[in-house]
Amino acid sequence: MTIIDSYLGNHASALTLRNQRLELISQNIANATTPNYRARDIDFAKAMSDAIQGAPVRVTDDGHQAQANGSGVTAIGSLVYRTPLNPSLDNNTVEMGVEQAAFGKAAAEYQASLQFLESRISGLRKAFRGD
Repeated sequence: MTIIDSYLGNHASALTLRNQRLELISQNIANATTPNYRARDIDFAKAMSDAIQGAPVRVTDDGHQAQANGSGVTAIGSLVYRTPLNPSLDNNTVEMGVEQAAFGKAAAEYQASLQFLESRISGLRKAFRGD
């Protein structure tokens, strides 16, 4: 672990996981009318725990290799499926109200993580400039 990694802490990993969660929720919304589509999400606490403990990255598809190795964090082992409150006739488990609320909350959490990292990086810049 480098000095910068210890300075930024786990927030870089959190930002990566929050981005992956936003992508999953977006996919859920995009597939709201796809028959038999199962809404997915990330168990964020488990994913962060795995990232902190340095759990080995599992790759389920060759296309995932670049992302998994590039960031060092992946949520593949923390993928969960939503249980619908109101089952649909076509077995689609996406509920737009639930997904929109989850997306709004996830976007706010992503923004908070991003602002925290920006403030940490700003502190580093000031230290390098001698401000």
